[in-house]
Amino acid sequence: MLTIGDTFPAITVPVQQGTSALPAGETLDLTTAYPGKWKVLFYWPKDFTFVCPTEIVGYSQIKGDFEDRDAVLIGASTDTAHVHLAWRKSDPDLAAADFPWLADNGAKLADALGILDKNEHVAFRATFIVDPDNVIQAVQVNGLNVGRNPAETLRVLDALQTDELCPCNWNKGDDVLQVAA
Repeated sequence: MLTIGDTFPAITVPVQQGTSALPAGETLDLTTAYPGKWKVLFYWPKDFTFVCPTEIVGYSQIKGDFEDRDAVLIGASTDTAHVHLAWRKSDPDLAAADFPWLADNGAKLADALGILDKNEHVAFRATFIVDPDNVIQAVQVNGLNVGRNPAETLRVLDALQTDELCPCNWNKGDDVLQVAA
């Protein structure tokens, strides 16, 4: 699995966004898209499941907070763009999740990241925080049955952006640690 300090792989993946049109072959390479921005990529195992929509909606609810920090929110699974569109159209909360959804149905990116469940052939619940230089700065991976906390992802992004020593349970606005001289 790729980890902290590794360069994010340059792989072009189909992408689906919104509900207004059928997918038309749109693609995205996160190493060239969004120059100068932090990227928060979170994978879920499969569309039309139970835990996944709670995470997508949770991230969607604080999307503006990520944007306030110069970070782009990107979702992904190993489903197709058409399946993403159908799922979004089936649920108004998912339709409102206005950020790109990677359709990594060939699992090229998930495989390069090292987050494929070998038994289920889907991605684990993996979150990558990638800096503007396309270097992975944080990784969290959960099993298939345990959802993530989007607010914790935001807290970690805040800490990373300080470039300081941040203690346990640090939150934006708290004092950072100072090394004694």
